[in-house]
Amino acid sequence: MTMQNRVFGTDGVRGRVGGPVINAEFALRLGHAAGRVLAHGDAPLGARPQVLIGKDTRLSGYMLESALQAGFSSAGVDVVLAGPLPTPAIAYLVRALRLQAGVVISASHNPYEDNGIKFFGPTGMKLPDAVEMRIEEALLAPASCVASADLGRARRLDDAAGRYIEFCKSTFPSQLDLGGLHLVVDAAHGAAYHIAAPVFRELGASVSCIGCEPDGLNINDGVGATHPQALAREVLARGADLGIALDGDADRLQVVDASGRIYNGDELLYAILRERLQRAPVQGVVGTLMTNFALERRLSELGVGFERAAVGDRYVLERMQALGWRYGGESSGHLLCLDCHTTGDGLVAALQVLAALRQADQPLDQWIADLVLYPQILVNVPIEPGTDWRQNTRLREAQLQVQRELGSRGRVLIRASGTEAKLRLMVEHVDPTTAEHCVRRLADAVQSAAT
Repeated sequence: MTMQNRVFGTDGVRGRVGGPVINAEFALRLGHAAGRVLAHGDAPLGARPQVLIGKDTRLSGYMLESALQAGFSSAGVDVVLAGPLPTPAIAYLVRALRLQAGVVISASHNPYEDNGIKFFGPTGMKLPDAVEMRIEEALLAPASCVASADLGRARRLDDAAGRYIEFCKSTFPSQLDLGGLHLVVDAAHGAAYHIAAPVFRELGASVSCIGCEPDGLNINDGVGATHPQALAREVLARGADLGIALDGDADRLQVVDASGRIYNGDELLYAILRERLQRAPVQGVVGTLMTNFALERRLSELGVGFERAAVGDRYVLERMQALGWRYGGESSGHLLCLDCHTTGDGLVAALQVLAALRQADQPLDQWIADLVLYPQILVNVPIEPGTDWRQNTRLREAQLQVQRELGSRGRVLIRASGTEAKLRLMVEHVDPTTAEHCVRRLADAVQSAAT
C-alpha cells in the first residue's frame, strides 16, 4: 500500500469480502490506525476516546466488527457497539452521545459478498480528507499496542434502535400524524429491518413489510431501493396507499404510489422542496451530473438556485456546505435535508415527503404534477483502455452540434466510466425521439474515431 494508492474511496473503504482490504487482518490494522489518530483528538480531559461501531446485516459484519473492536482497543480507544443500524443512525448517535467518531460496516446497496467501512466525525459528518489521510499514514507505521492498563474497553448500546426511532419521529411535524395511511415498507433485508416499520407505526400508519427478514446473505437481493419493482407489486397486491423502499444501509429512498408508479430521488427531492417553499424561500439546491434537467429548469422557474456536483452524496454534501445551502440529493435516492440531519437518511427523507403530502392533503402524483422529468437516453460505448476521449475532435464537433440542436430544452453529458473502459453518453430532451437520435450521433462519432 502506498499513499498514491489510497485506501479510502469516495465513501470509505469498500470491496469484496476476503479481498485485499475487506478482511479481518486489514480491519484490525485500520481500527488500530484510526484509534491512534483519534487518541490525539478532542476527547474530554482525562477520558479515553470513544468510538461507536454499527453495521448492516451482512454475515461478514460479525468478523469485521470484532477485528475493528480489537484494533481500537489496542490503540487505547473505548468502543460502543450499536449492532445492526442504518448508516444515518450512527451519524446521529455519534453526535448525540458526544463521541469522537462513528464507524459503519456496510456496503450500502451492494450484494452480501461485498462490505465496507466508513467513518463519521464527532459532528455526524463524514471524515474530511485530511483526517482520512492521517489514518492512511498511520496504517504505514509498525503495529503496536498500548500498555495493558490503557487498553480500550467495549460496551453495548442496548437502546440504540429506540434512540434512533425517536430521532426520526422528531423530524416529522408534531401537529401531524399518519393515521389512516397504509404503507408497505421494504427494508432490503438490511440495517433498517427492525427500525423502519416502528417509525411509521408509531406515527399512526398501518404498515406491511417486505425485505425485513435478513439472514446475512439476502441483503439487497431483489428488494429495496435498487429493486423497487418488488415493492410496486406488493403495494398493488395489498391495495396500499404508498410504498417506502430503502437500501441496505437505509440512506437511500424510493417511493411507490397506489398505482404502482415508482418515484426517484429527483421527484422526491422536489416533493420536499415544494413544502419548504411554502414556509420560506429556498436559496438553492445541489444535485449531481445525473440530476434530471427538468428539475433544474423547474427550480429556476421558482427562483431557486441549482448547482451540480460530481456523482456521490459526499460531493453533494461538500458543495452544500460550501454554499451554505440546506437541500440536495441524487436521482438514486440519496436525499439531504440539513435542517433535519447531517447526512442523507432514507427514513428521514421519507418522513419529509409524507409530511408534505399530509400538509397539502394531496397524493404524490398531484403534489409534483408540475415536474415532468425529461427522458434520459444513456449509451455506453467501449473505448480502448487509457484513451483520452477529450482529444476526440469528431466527438467534440458532434457534441457542439447536438447541444445547439437541443438548445435550452435539453442537455448532454459525456463521462468516462470509473470501473470499465467505456464512455458513458447521455442526452436529455423533452422529446425522447430527439434524445435517442442525438445520443446515437455521439456514439457514432466515438466509434468512427476508433476505426
